[in-house]
Amino acid sequence: MDIRIEEVRSLKPGRYIAIDGVPCKITAIVHSKPGKHGGAKANISAVGIFDNQRRNITRPTGDKVEVPVIEKKSAQVINVIGDRLQLMDNESFETFELGMPEEEELKGGISQGAEVLYMEVGGSKKIAQIKGK
Repeated sequence: MDIRIEEVRSLKPGRYIAIDGVPCKITAIVHSKPGKHGGAKANISAVGIFDNQRRNITRPTGDKVEVPVIEKKSAQVINVIGDRLQLMDNESFETFELGMPEEEELKGGISQGAEVLYMEVGGSKKIAQIKGK
C-alpha cells in the first residue's frame, strides 16, 4: 500500500487515514484543548474502506500519521453473474472481478454496460460510485 505522511491537524472528515495498516475514511474528528501539561489532541473516528469496521484513534495534533494513496479509476461492467461483477478498466483494458457492492444505491444502478468508478488501494479494489449518478 502506497502511503504519504500528514500531520493530524491537517486531517478532515471525508478524507482517508491508515489505522493499524487498514485504509479508512474519516467520519469525525474531535479536537480537545491543550491542557496545563500537554498539547491538544484529536480523537479520530473512521470506517474501514473494505471491511466497514469502525476504528478510533487519539493522537496529539502535531503527530504525523499515515494516509493511504487511493487511486480512483473508471471501468465498464462487462457481465453480472449473481453477486459477482466482471469489469474492464477503461484505460488499461484489464479485466477483473469484484463482488457486488453492499450499498443499496449502488446495487440498483449496476447492469451490463454501466460505467463505474472504483477505488484501488494496495491491490484491493472497491466500487465507489456509478458514473453519471
